[in-house]
Amino acid sequence: MTCDRLVCANCAGPVSEGRCPVCRANRARLERENPWSNVSPAALIALLVALLAVVLVVEHATA
Repeated sequence: MTCDRLVCANCAGPVSEGRCPVCRANRARLERENPWSNVSPAALIALLVALLAVVLVVEHATA
């Protein structure tokens, strides 16, 4: 879960902006719980493509 769309009950601002101490604490908690929340979708796609390429090279080498 990311804090992009969460709204703070304390200041009614987006949690991702960290306007108040409650926002900043919740944003920090979410980042600690999910280390993958900081990885961009483009990086995940690149990782998937690289993994697929390695699998294909290994499969071709063993054939």
